[in-house]
Amino acid sequence: MIDIRLLREDFNTTKTALQRRGVETADIDRLVFLDEKHRRFTARRDQLRSEIKKLSAQISALRRSDKGETVDQLTAKSKSLSNEEKAVSAQAESVNSELRSLLLILPNLPDPDCPDGLTAESNVIIRSYPTRLPEYPLHQRVPHWDIGKELDILDMERGAKLSGSMFPLYKGMGAALVRALTSFALDLHADTFTEIQPPTLVRTQTMMGSGHLPKFSDEAYQVERDDLWAIPTAEVPLTSMFADEILEQSDLPILLTAHTPCFRREAGAAGSKTRGLLRLHEFNKVELFGYVTQDQAADVHSDMLRRAEELCKKLGLSYRVLDLCAGDMGLSAKRTYDVEVYAPGCDQWLEVSSVSWCGDYQARRANIRYRSADRVNQFVHTLNGSALAWPRIWAALVETYRLEDGSVEIPQCLQHYMRGVGRITK
Repeated sequence: MIDIRLLREDFNTTKTALQRRGVETADIDRLVFLDEKHRRFTARRDQLRSEIKKLSAQISALRRSDKGETVDQLTAKSKSLSNEEKAVSAQAESVNSELRSLLLILPNLPDPDCPDGLTAESNVIIRSYPTRLPEYPLHQRVPHWDIGKELDILDMERGAKLSGSMFPLYKGMGAALVRALTSFALDLHADTFTEIQPPTLVRTQTMMGSGHLPKFSDEAYQVERDDLWAIPTAEVPLTSMFADEILEQSDLPILLTAHTPCFRREAGAAGSKTRGLLRLHEFNKVELFGYVTQDQAADVHSDMLRRAEELCKKLGLSYRVLDLCAGDMGLSAKRTYDVEVYAPGCDQWLEVSSVSWCGDYQARRANIRYRSADRVNQFVHTLNGSALAWPRIWAALVETYRLEDGSVEIPQCLQHYMRGVGRITK
């Protein structure tokens, strides 16, 4: 969450930043009103506690001097003040609860260099690789759901029979391809990032730490009996690994990677943009995550993006990088770059990675700090990025590498992980 002091100390700048994220003026004014009200109640509560403490000391002294009548008067006054203190404390707690609830759903402040705009139409394409899309022949213009059926490597119907629509079932070399992509990516990141295998069911507080609760509860799968949630991304458990801890500045940056399934209640009607692997309730993803100081953030952000791009290049896929506008970023992000690959069979650009710098927004929610060189505790900055999410990569690969005879060539970089198989045939 954002630091409420920003609204107190630099209201106009903070208000303008929140409006860039699409926050209504009335909601900002409500935050300021509640903050001022809470501080008034807190000040009065503290004043009452101080008066009660002084009275208690006077009463103790008078009891020793046997001045019973004065003691009774002061005791009655202390009781009256105590009753008022309880009422004011309750009011302060109630206002603080509402204030915190609003702060928990308030988006992060965008970086000043983030493009303006509230929808995807305002996102800025900053580079493409190659600079112009190649000409794709007809045999590469077949959608992956048809290729998957022809080669018997993807069975959406049986996936739906088991779990409902938007749950895929990979078969044979199709399943091996998902596994190969995972191993390939983890090996590529092993030079710098420590591999983690986190739980995929997490507590409510863990989901709140990353910013996925409370605002996005309708988009998540919950195990109500145990008060656990299926993670929508490995970002969730990685964010809270160091919750309520104080790290040492000398240990930063801490860079982590994890491969997990991800579960999301994706909304939207069925159609050409949701068919096959284009939108799923369950998918596999390799995540990158970093705990850093503010000074380290820019370099780590650039490196995460470079790694996502490098994977696309090594896989031989056409891709582009978008600088997301303020209104199209996720709740926790200050700055986000998306990587999209081109799938010739679908004739669509498919998002396969979002690389985000979150500032101290998540660290405030999860209470993660570090002890600086001058022994001052500060909130860490967090970054996260997909490198990469596999369903759309899988789709783009089988479409891009489809040959005239209907078989699919395996990129050279993956063949080692495919037990030497160089081609998927009927």
